[in-house]
Amino acid sequence: MKIYSHLHLSGFSNCYIVVNEKAKEAIIIDPGEVTESIISQIEDNHLKLSSVLITHNHSSHVAGLNTLRKIYSPKIYAADWEIAGNDTSVITGDGKITAAKMIVHYMSVPGHTSDSVVYGIGNVLFTGDVLFAGSMGSTNSSYSEFILRSTIEDKIFSQQEATILMPGHGPPTTLLAAKTFNIDL
Repeated sequence: MKIYSHLHLSGFSNCYIVVNEKAKEAIIIDPGEVTESIISQIEDNHLKLSSVLITHNHSSHVAGLNTLRKIYSPKIYAADWEIAGNDTSVITGDGKITAAKMIVHYMSVPGHTSDSVVYGIGNVLFTGDVLFAGSMGSTNSSYSEFILRSTIEDKIFSQQEATILMPGHGPPTTLLAAKTFNIDL
């Protein structure tokens, strides 16, 4: 598995391409903007875009989805039906799916938004706006903050400390660093 990061400048959000090199298939996580470099990476490497995973329904994480759907026919996974209507494979709770011939674990982590999902592939968690290097995601109430903090501690902090966190904004980090230095937790 290889992971490529693309920065969406207008939203300062991260888009990730996860490649299964053996199967020549790819997953895109949070296409906030589809750029020429993203398309080139897929086309130049002769990859099949099998799936798009959405961490939550904010434009800086989904705005490029319509462009991808015009070019490719990926399966779209999200916790919000409004992402792509009937083309959305709605996921709820915690579970696993197969995408690009890889096992993808997902967990519902509400608080930043009600549809926030964290995806895990191997020892990497794609946290969207749930958890960043040094802080947790914003919330709109003290109750949402309580839910987010509790769910992070229960579901994410129970993972192995060597787990790599790939957030929706900012640099990657590790779970150990998040436990040690996160000012919100």
